[in-house]
Amino acid sequence: MPELPEVETVRVALANATSGGVVRSVETSGKVMRWPIPGHLPDVMAGASIRGYRRRGKYILMDIEAKAGMKDRAEHQPLVVLIHLGMSGSVRIHPAGMKPGNEKHDHLIMTMADNQRVVLNDPRRFGGVALMTPREEPGHKLLSAMGIEPLGNSLSGAFLKDAMQSKKTSIKASLLDQRIIAGIGNIYASEALFMAGINPRRQAGRISTSRLDLLAGSICKVLEEAIMAGGTSLRDHVQPGGEIGYFAQQLAVYGREGEGCPQCSAPIRMIRQTGRASFYCPQCQR
Repeated sequence: MPELPEVETVRVALANATSGGVVRSVETSGKVMRWPIPGHLPDVMAGASIRGYRRRGKYILMDIEAKAGMKDRAEHQPLVVLIHLGMSGSVRIHPAGMKPGNEKHDHLIMTMADNQRVVLNDPRRFGGVALMTPREEPGHKLLSAMGIEPLGNSLSGAFLKDAMQSKKTSIKASLLDQRIIAGIGNIYASEALFMAGINPRRQAGRISTSRLDLLAGSICKVLEEAIMAGGTSLRDHVQPGGEIGYFAQQLAVYGREGEGCPQCSAPIRMIRQTGRASFYCPQCQR
């Protein structure tokens, strides 16, 4: 599943290509993804101007000014289009003059006034597209329970200590809890724990603030480095222009079971935690 760095890579590419532009038309596949794509989305977005893009956890939020408006609402209504890449979703940006045929798993095709096309492709259909007003956004069911952004100013050892002091689950499982921190997934949780020297099986509520300080810094460092590298290309992720993400070459433990630890050369181990694979060094992570 695309995690925060992959989603941020897509957000930046979309912003660079289409912010300030006008949408000419939108087509949808008519197929149900994780939830149905709003049937009136093409009408709402036709003629809309794109004000910009934001990211919340693993969601992309497109801010638009709808020229046609919505039923029973004023024209020039500001709206938010939420895009979720799910397990296998990807976004491609096709420049003007390039006329690719629609592919089988294209579920949203947005054609801009300058003839660029933005295509959401999702073979497994675990992603989705939602539409809301800015007023509805904070209480939206997909967004209302989300935790802090890890690259903001709120993440610290003190925050983690307070959030996890009553947790009896493992620190790895706690990092994947989107109600605590938004956007961290399996790959970057494993990498951050390795960088901080914390065993993924450690009970979250029993880790000292000083060690959680190290973890908070490691989370930020791993995510920032992954964003700079364009994300991690494992299975489905490619950048909107078709390039692969290169952070896979920098992974210290994830997917490296049996290989030597980059710090001590001990074999990397893999265990299952809540149905997910965790990779760690038994010597460096305590």
